[in-house]
Amino acid sequence: MFDPSQRRPLAIDLSAFTAGALLPLAFAPFGIWPLAILLPAVLLWSWDDASPRRAAARGGLFGLGAFGFGIYWIFISLHDFGNAPAAFAALATFAMVAAMAPYPAVAGWLLVRWGPPPGPARWLLVLPALWTLLDWVRSWLFTGFPWLAAGYSQTDSPLGDLAPYMGVFGVGWAVLVSAGLLRALPSSGRWQERLPWLGMLAALWLGAWSLGRISWVEPAGPPLRVALVQGNIAQDRKWRPDVLEETLRRYVQLSLSEHGRADVIVWPETAIPIFQNEVGAFVATLAEGARRAKVDYITGIPTGSWETNVFHNSVISIGRSPGSYQKRRLLPFGEYLPLRSLFLFFRDWVDIPMADFTPGERNQPLLHAGGQPVGISICFEAVFGEEIRLALPEATWLINVSNDAWFKDSTAPHQHLQIVRMRALETQRYLARATNTGLSAILDDRGRIVSQGAQFQAEVIRGEVRPLRGLTPYAHFGDLPVVLMMFCLLGTGLFLGRCGKIGP
Repeated sequence: MFDPSQRRPLAIDLSAFTAGALLPLAFAPFGIWPLAILLPAVLLWSWDDASPRRAAARGGLFGLGAFGFGIYWIFISLHDFGNAPAAFAALATFAMVAAMAPYPAVAGWLLVRWGPPPGPARWLLVLPALWTLLDWVRSWLFTGFPWLAAGYSQTDSPLGDLAPYMGVFGVGWAVLVSAGLLRALPSSGRWQERLPWLGMLAALWLGAWSLGRISWVEPAGPPLRVALVQGNIAQDRKWRPDVLEETLRRYVQLSLSEHGRADVIVWPETAIPIFQNEVGAFVATLAEGARRAKVDYITGIPTGSWETNVFHNSVISIGRSPGSYQKRRLLPFGEYLPLRSLFLFFRDWVDIPMADFTPGERNQPLLHAGGQPVGISICFEAVFGEEIRLALPEATWLINVSNDAWFKDSTAPHQHLQIVRMRALETQRYLARATNTGLSAILDDRGRIVSQGAQFQAEVIRGEVRPLRGLTPYAHFGDLPVVLMMFCLLGTGLFLGRCGKIGP
């Protein structure tokens, strides 16, 4: 039996975990974005009467719930396709969740230990800035994994209109400010005392919506007709040598109907599942057909050789403007093994094809497709806004290729598409995303889906992209202004809270 005096704290602990467990519903495919505001407000409330240790525990429980239900699909990739034993895959997935959970735990401990007492300084200044900084740290610490950052939940809300100015982390800050304003409402007495908080909330949302009506770009040429070829090659067959001919035949057959109808045809990540130097004749034949049809092919293909022992996850352009791009930001454990001497045992338990790539150079010449320079990203790279903006201002549109077959019919492909939508919104560029099994889509310069294919279906997704030139504030400056702003807000909140200038 629990001590009666402990029942309420334990109930609050449970509410923190429950709030975290419900948080993934704010993201795709569910898209209940108001939960990204309401649920952190619950966590903020749970910290009000807590000790630093208890606040850290509740933050950790929130993180365990959020990431436990938000990135569970890591188990699928390791067990179902990496051939890892279920116990090892479960342990590795839990280790990843456990590595992410400390971020809200650290936020809770710092807020209660060093922050101002419960009140507007804590709720509106310190917590939003602290949470945003931790989301930013999570994007680069230990190679970075900013999945489920708060801002991604707002691609379809007015707060998402802040993305061209502040990027995903600035949008996340606005989410946490909104949560703080909700937390401030119950602490006020009469309804007249709540009007300032409601006014601030309305001003924030109306301001974000108003900024979203501004365009920072202009046309850079006529629209391009784009065809995304979704081959739907099962992951457990993709790398088998006896399936190679069938794979290439499927992509070619789906593409031939687009000759004369499309300016650019895009195949997914490693659509050609063999090194480029081993299929030279096939690539040459495809290039000749592309030139005759006046079309450009963009396709994923591994490059490198056993002689040099250097391999790249690459994208090549075939046709009128040949070129290549090597992936810069590799997926830890999936495409390379970090701290090899420490994690070498991972290779004994998980069998992932092409898992020893070398990152490409930081500065690479842009590929051209449809007569326009295009910014390329491969799969995991789309999670990093700072990577995408490297192609700007030269790139007039963007292409992302991926292979989300690793995650079956989980939430991962939907979350990944939402992340890519944020990249289009931040840069105000059209973006074409080709994947092996879905979700392939063409996005406009506001991150809206223009056309989208179904999952697990071999098909061609057609649409137009408009080449655009110009730079949004985020594309010009990146994350640095938001990071500096967060440090300023954090310092201001700590000063005002300690001096009693802002109180409940």
